[in-house]
Amino acid sequence: MNIQIINGRVVDPASRLDKKADVAIADGKLVAIGNVGSDFRADRTLDAQGCIVVPGLVDLAARLREPGYEHEGMLDSEMAAAVAGGVTSLVCPPDTDPVLDEPGLVEMLKFRAEKLQRARLFAQGALTRGLAGEVLTEMAALTEAGCVGFGQADVPFGNTQVLLRALQYASTFGYAVWLRPQDRDLGKGVAASGPLATRLGLAGVPVAAETIAIFTIVELVRATGARVHLCRLSSAAGVAQVRAAKAEGLPLTCDVSINSLHLVDTDIGYFDSRARLSPPLRQQRDRDALSAGLADGTIDALVSDHTPVETDEKTLPFAESGAGATGLELLLPLALQWGEQSGAGLMRAIEVVTAAPAGLIGSEGVGRLAQGGVADLCVIDPAHEWQVTPDALRSQGKFTPFGGYAMHGRARFTVVGGRVVHG
Repeated sequence: MNIQIINGRVVDPASRLDKKADVAIADGKLVAIGNVGSDFRADRTLDAQGCIVVPGLVDLAARLREPGYEHEGMLDSEMAAAVAGGVTSLVCPPDTDPVLDEPGLVEMLKFRAEKLQRARLFAQGALTRGLAGEVLTEMAALTEAGCVGFGQADVPFGNTQVLLRALQYASTFGYAVWLRPQDRDLGKGVAASGPLATRLGLAGVPVAAETIAIFTIVELVRATGARVHLCRLSSAAGVAQVRAAKAEGLPLTCDVSINSLHLVDTDIGYFDSRARLSPPLRQQRDRDALSAGLADGTIDALVSDHTPVETDEKTLPFAESGAGATGLELLLPLALQWGEQSGAGLMRAIEVVTAAPAGLIGSEGVGRLAQGGVADLCVIDPAHEWQVTPDALRSQGKFTPFGGYAMHGRARFTVVGGRVVHG
């Protein structure tokens, strides 16, 4: 299908493009951005008056709950949520059931996602078998099956010797390792250490749980030269460590979740389990440092950390409830909100959910608008106001700490590979 998008403002952080222009799509490719020839015949025309045309969003942390947790989310429902949120590419962590530690499992998941013809799925393979932290997986075979990197999801490493061997192997073959910086023993609490956790009687997770892990990882990166991506920073001290490591020239990147970027520990309120998250929400100074780090490039990308949790798990007492929240449909409006409120601006707000994360998965053409490139894009209505309610979310997971919040900005149309998959 030939598609023409008219009257829109085109913003592409990868090329620093920001202008009003029409866009033409044919055979799944962008054939023109501005100066659409008179001989182009559109089968469908999308009017983007008052809207912004941007690359499709790239989410580096989205659990789809298949295989193994279908009661919390289905591939079908979560992919529908993705494109409704303007997300055209997403990375699935390996903590499925069974764990993504075998090529056949990765190939099956990718095949099922491709059949749905919605967002593009990029799998993250398990770094160790069963995420047990003892035996390395066959990274070469998993890479051939389509894995863009290897990690432990939220399972912390206990054996530093195994982590060293993993980074040595990954460095030898150029693989990327994705690690959530959390000390195994210090990270067992349910809320950030501080006055609030003490007052509520909740087991705390000190900042040291993150900084000790980052220190260890940085030392191992320095020794091996491995490319490491730190998943979901949560503290000011962690941002400072990453900033210093990057200044040294170490191959380190990182991201932050929409939850840690916008919320603080007091948003737990009176044991609101919707705010039971991992990493836990920290204090205002941490949120400010995360925002500044995202603005200045210390933090590379913003992620949804989409983790649907079923009702039975979320309606337990706070300390016993399941950690996680739905987020695929909130990534876009919360990125826009951050760009406006922080002063970082629209270009940076779009960059941290498009070009920057796309560069980390190494998929050519994704996360940018380029003539002759893949036609993955989103038409945003920035003035669209909506409220976060269960009925407003396509995801099977309905629990989010942003429940009841008013959001500004939503995807009017989402295009993947030249097909309109939403709108």
